Amino acid sequence: MTALLSPAQVLAGAFDDYLGDPYAGGTPFSYDEIVAGDEASELPPNARSTIEKWGFHELLVPVEQGGRLRTLDELLHVCRVLSRRNPTIAVMYGSTLLAANPVWLWGSARQKRELADELLSGGLACFGVSEADHGSDLLSTEGTLVRENGGFRLNAAKWPVGNATRARFVTVLARTGERDLSLALVDKQQLSDGAVRHLPFVRTLGLKGHDLSGVEFHDAVLPGDALVGLPGIGVTQVLKTLQITRTAIAAMSLGVMDAVLRMGLGYAMDRRLYGDRIFAIPIIRHQLVQEHVNLFIGECTTLPISRALVLAPERLSLWSAIAKYLVPVTAEKTVHNVGVVMGARSYLREGVASGAFQKLQRDHAIASVFEGTTHVNLHWIAEQLPAVVASAGEPDDAAQDLLRQLFDLGDNTAAWHPDGRRLRLANGGLDEITAAWPLAVRRAEALLRGPRPPAAGAEILDLCARLSELRAALHHRIAATESWQSSSVAAITAAGEHCAHHAAVSCLLIWLDNRDRLGGAFADGGWLVLSLQRLLQRLGVTVAVDERHEAELAQQLEHGAEKKDWFTLASLPAG
Repeated sequence: MTALLSPAQVLAGAFDDYLGDPYAGGTPFSYDEIVAGDEASELPPNARSTIEKWGFHELLVPVEQGGRLRTLDELLHVCRVLSRRNPTIAVMYGSTLLAANPVWLWGSARQKRELADELLSGGLACFGVSEADHGSDLLSTEGTLVRENGGFRLNAAKWPVGNATRARFVTVLARTGERDLSLALVDKQQLSDGAVRHLPFVRTLGLKGHDLSGVEFHDAVLPGDALVGLPGIGVTQVLKTLQITRTAIAAMSLGVMDAVLRMGLGYAMDRRLYGDRIFAIPIIRHQLVQEHVNLFIGECTTLPISRALVLAPERLSLWSAIAKYLVPVTAEKTVHNVGVVMGARSYLREGVASGAFQKLQRDHAIASVFEGTTHVNLHWIAEQLPAVVASAGEPDDAAQDLLRQLFDLGDNTAAWHPDGRRLRLANGGLDEITAAWPLAVRRAEALLRGPRPPAAGAEILDLCARLSELRAALHHRIAATESWQSSSVAAITAAGEHCAHHAAVSCLLIWLDNRDRLGGAFADGGWLVLSLQRLLQRLGVTVAVDERHEAELAQQLEHGAEKKDWFTLASLPAG
């Protein structure tokens, strides 16, 4: 890599070096072993022990509990590296993080200590929330947790659950009253014989080898301090917990995008037809460059949101839903379009990258489904849009300081101290990121008038003007709707548009706040022109893509592929 955007990427770079080249072969994280494991519906031999030697599992435990989890953006970068190779293992540990977060946020000292000891020794945990007949309808939960003899008696069947069979600890949602739902931490090793039964593994399209199964509790006796936090707040705890893992899921999508772009570019540079490499064919080159731009957009959207867990957890109810919708859906399109470039090779279970493309494609299909489907997240965004539009205004000094900390990716974010009280179910209309659009545009205008205007400055400002018009029209449409129905087609459509505008201001602020340090092609802004054009296209505007900037980025892709650089904004050539 020619530059590093943040200290978090230093950590991820070390992990990437440790895992080695996935194309080299013969290791638990090489594509030949990964595909062989997938064919057998098993994890590659020694895969868990390999990353445990590096200490990956310690990143699931906060520093104050003896682990290495300091910030979510560090975990996000490392998960991206892991997902570039094997999303199945990333999901296994993601399921553990999902189960552990309620304990870090609300648990007692005993619960935190016991769970931390288990995870730091290499154990897993699982989140027993969904039930076969109710899925995400939490209010219909049938499992019960009844007070009895100073403790609790648990009767519940949870399915499907990641790690349900392999995990020792289960964070369970159950009914503690007619209208009350609560979370409890269950240690399966402490239950009597017959109190717990594991359900068979579920056969899936992707993620083969992952323990997706279920667990039943029959008159399981739990201690009196088994509840995680106060009784009756279980649904609130689940919804807040999902705000963290929704953001983390974007790391999986970024890793898969990175991997398939490497495969597609490598194939296009090696494959010769009609007397030349197929990368020389304009439509092939255009497709790969545009999908690389999608990766840039995903990075710019996700990285500031991951930093918000420490800096502004009160905003994650909205921002995490944006990341969870935008990045996986974009990645799905990228995977499909790279598959078109690779043609039949994308369908084969051998050949290019040992046939890993089809595994990544199948594995990633779940990303837009779990932790809230695409429509669920758009609905959550749509519910908050009227308040966001009504509150939109110039960021004050405190908001501007927050924005600098979110978008200056060289800034070393303070450590996370888990506190469930700081998370909110709604933003209350506050959204410093999208409200910063007019200010960001003025900053770009000032750069153009300065002594060293960016090479692509005029084009950037022209694209910003077009986006400003669309943003104003969207806000007017939302404000003018007398009876806003967040589940309506109009509201869901508006939510998708809002996500595109969120991504646009994120790209612009990432450029403004990091260009002086990174310089070179990053500061010139050709990538930003292509990103804003791509987002305009997403908003339904016909845009002629700038061929000059595409050609420049195509050269940079070739150079990065030869050097085996990361596919990231940080790998753009420096000055």
